[in-house]
Amino acid sequence: MTREIILGGGCFWCIEAVFRRVNGVKEAVSGYSGGNRENPTYEQVCSGATGHAEVVRVVYDDEVITLDEILDIFFAVHDPTTPNRQGADVGTQYRSIVFYENEDEKKAIENAIQKAQQNYQNKIVTEVVPKQTFYKAEEYHQNYYDLNPYQGYCQMVIQPKVQKFLTKFPQKVVK
Repeated sequence: MTREIILGGGCFWCIEAVFRRVNGVKEAVSGYSGGNRENPTYEQVCSGATGHAEVVRVVYDDEVITLDEILDIFFAVHDPTTPNRQGADVGTQYRSIVFYENEDEKKAIENAIQKAQQNYQNKIVTEVVPKQTFYKAEEYHQNYYDLNPYQGYCQMVIQPKVQKFLTKFPQKVVK
């Protein structure tokens, strides 16, 4: 059955690039959620005034990959212990956040956080919140890494996260 989860772990280009490579993921779309402005633009979100986070809507086949496996990957490829930042990307739009649709998903997310905490010295600060409206980001943000592999940010920031996924979860890579 097809399901979806919305994940925010810093720059959406990074999370999208990883999940485009996960077996069982049908779609990974960059966008915005968690704020108070309808149809926000990238510039508005980057200003911090909208309250939105950069997120990725991950649509997956739960007969191929489970929510638990998706969450394991998510918590491995970003640092969920840094409030409102990932590396040099700083601001509320870069916060670690997961949106749940029902109590079962909420419990799975909370369990994934407990499991992931073993891998971090600092406390995980990922927000776990009810699903809100997802706004698809502008087209030039979609599939950014694959379309711009030699761009500096892609080489220095995204590539290491993709490589971490490929190394740590080889059994989950699209063949």
